[in-house]
Amino acid sequence: MERPARAAFVGAIIAALITLPGLGVGTLWDNSETAYGEVAREILLFHSWIVMHLNGDPWFIQPPLYFWIAAVFAKAFGLSALALRLPAALATIGMGAMTGYAVARQAGTRIGVYASVILSSSLMQAVIGRLAIMDALLDVAVALNVFWWFRALESGRNRYFIYGWIAAAFGFLAKGPVAPVIALIVIAPYALWNAREEPTTFPPIRAWIAGLAAFAAIIAPWLIGIAVAAGPKALVQLIGHYTIGRYTGVIENQSGPVWYYLPVVILGFFPWVAFLPMSIVYGVRAFVSNRTAPDLARLWRLAFVWIVVPLLFFSFAKTKLPNYIALELPALALVVALYFDAVVRKGASRSIVVSAASVPVFIGICAVAIALFVRDNKLTASALQVEPNLIEMGAAIFLGSLVTTVLLLRAQTRSAAPYALAASMLVAVDILALFGLHHAEAFKPVPHLAKAIQVRRKPGDVVAIQSYRGMNSLVFYTAPHVYSLAPPGSTSTAEGVPPRSVICRFARVWLVAPKDRPSYDPTYGRTRTLVMSDGSAALFLIDGPKCNAMSS
Repeated sequence: MERPARAAFVGAIIAALITLPGLGVGTLWDNSETAYGEVAREILLFHSWIVMHLNGDPWFIQPPLYFWIAAVFAKAFGLSALALRLPAALATIGMGAMTGYAVARQAGTRIGVYASVILSSSLMQAVIGRLAIMDALLDVAVALNVFWWFRALESGRNRYFIYGWIAAAFGFLAKGPVAPVIALIVIAPYALWNAREEPTTFPPIRAWIAGLAAFAAIIAPWLIGIAVAAGPKALVQLIGHYTIGRYTGVIENQSGPVWYYLPVVILGFFPWVAFLPMSIVYGVRAFVSNRTAPDLARLWRLAFVWIVVPLLFFSFAKTKLPNYIALELPALALVVALYFDAVVRKGASRSIVVSAASVPVFIGICAVAIALFVRDNKLTASALQVEPNLIEMGAAIFLGSLVTTVLLLRAQTRSAAPYALAASMLVAVDILALFGLHHAEAFKPVPHLAKAIQVRRKPGDVVAIQSYRGMNSLVFYTAPHVYSLAPPGSTSTAEGVPPRSVICRFARVWLVAPKDRPSYDPTYGRTRTLVMSDGSAALFLIDGPKCNAMSS
């Protein structure tokens, strides 16, 4: 008996347990969290819900959905890391529930529960659900879009096709045209493939018209509003440069080789990636076999297209970021869930036991990668503070993999095996969130310096940063406008405003900069006092007699 609501409930619970504990621990991470958090804050500061702002200036880089929701939460619960991360956490919980429901309705309760549990306990899903970014909103919108259109093709009911376009519209408001594009490049190849295997009902013209009308009705008010408020150039910048431009060019030095996403998938789908190779092998056999039930064969086709096509699409994009590939995590979870179900029904093979036993190998690989990162970035002293928590995390997953292996060996306990590994992942993530993340504050000096500024600043004081990372963090923890100064001796305005134009113009300047100043570092006759230092960063106060801001 199919019970999709049960699968949805389990998926939501696992996602909640892995994202909500410790969600508000610590300050925001720079660069993205503080930037997006500041954009949400400036909605409340400037009362502008159409044109987004960053550091007091109009900002046309991302659509507004995340910022709207985050601003509402900040208004309701106070401006905090918890309020700004809550939209992503809730979207991740919704993703777990929706995936469980959609899969269970098609393939049965057990497969639906497996898919939702595997998805919600994968590493990248947990990470994205704990960050103040818009990717979780995009991911759930795209998954809803794909599953609704899949349902429309299967049932022939036009309303599901329209529901898919509604999901696409919210995905567009979350991160732009990439939402409908990804859903289309998944469902179109699937539909053509499925039509070759069995009769498939394609949506009629009236369904396309109704779906596109619903899509336009949702996105048009904001697009028209921003065009009226900021001019058509704002849309060209947002849609052209920062959306299409991300694919055709490199934005903010975020490039990578064509194989960039292969290691991302391996790490992001941890620990379930251990079962992925045999799941794919089994899946290939399943969809070429005439003995596979039609309902399951359709899911296999959908999952394979959903894995391969977006992977190729993003691999050939010029701009690359790890979180882009999270759009296909539901498909990866579906493939492994189908494989686990087959194991339960037909009996454990040597391959799945070996896969479960190989999880410790992946733990070892991760440990080596972390050790190399710590060594290369000279973080050894600070990393020692987190070492006990990392050991506890590794031990939890190691124990979970052993229990999973034992459960797979016995027919009576085989169906419980995925839950053991998911539980160990849940424990590991929560250990890091509740006990380890506060150590990361040592890596984030800017919030501490910003707090000192806020305590000491007077009316008319200005804040600046020079030759140090953390501009967005400084803006978020003080107030706009913060000046970014070019390095001492630089003549390029691309690196920031000329230091003299700020240092000489204002009575007092609070400057965050590296503690060790370069030999050529003029104060233009003013007094520079070291107020405090934190790690490699320092806070200086520049005051005294004013100088000529226009001198060469």
